[in-house]
Amino acid sequence: MARKAKNTEGADSAENAGRLKQIALTYKMTRRTDSKIGLVVAGVGIVTFGVLLAIGFLINHPIYVGILGFVLALLAMAIVFGRRAERAAFGQMEGQPGAAAAVLDRVGRGWSTTPAVAMNRNQDVVHRAVGKAGIVLVAEGNPNRVKSLLAAEKKKMARIVVDVPVHDIIVGNDEGQVPLKKVRTKMLKLPRVLTGAQVTAANDRLRAMGDLMSNMPLPKGPMPKGMRMPRGGKTR
Repeated sequence: MARKAKNTEGADSAENAGRLKQIALTYKMTRRTDSKIGLVVAGVGIVTFGVLLAIGFLINHPIYVGILGFVLALLAMAIVFGRRAERAAFGQMEGQPGAAAAVLDRVGRGWSTTPAVAMNRNQDVVHRAVGKAGIVLVAEGNPNRVKSLLAAEKKKMARIVVDVPVHDIIVGNDEGQVPLKKVRTKMLKLPRVLTGAQVTAANDRLRAMGDLMSNMPLPKGPMPKGMRMPRGGKTR
């Protein structure tokens, strides 16, 4: 029992150390593009704690309210840090080929994503996500060229999954496009019209159809800028 307890404590310590290391790495990465993150996060914590502590003195319960203020201050700091870190990550990814695929990986539970279901030699890419809102095709690249890629994929979807709604998103900052940092929000706002069983059935049919990834291995996340499709590679 003692040995088991020691092993458990060792595992917990290693997990905590790993979590702290990850937070430190995230902070360093964020600080490259957001030099004020430390001051902002600290300021949020101090103000939150200070306000609640003052309220505690006013109602003659400084200790209890102070403890609550400390906990809420940590929570507020974590929320602000997370949002600014996410914003910094999007800023670093924006403009890189394959950045939308990295965003799709973070959409959340209930979505099944497949990167690079269509691509041309100019690195214009279409990624696919399937969830209760239906099929979402997310395109990144030259706006004029990706439209033809999207049209080809929509035609393919119409043959394979005729009873599933298909939405399309072109990533960009121009009119009619969706900024990279808002892609996730846009997808989550789509109306949910499918059941879990229908989503599974749609995924099964799409996997049976195959995609570009079956024949061409690509790295996850942003792709190397020098990467080119092999001669003869076309949208399927």
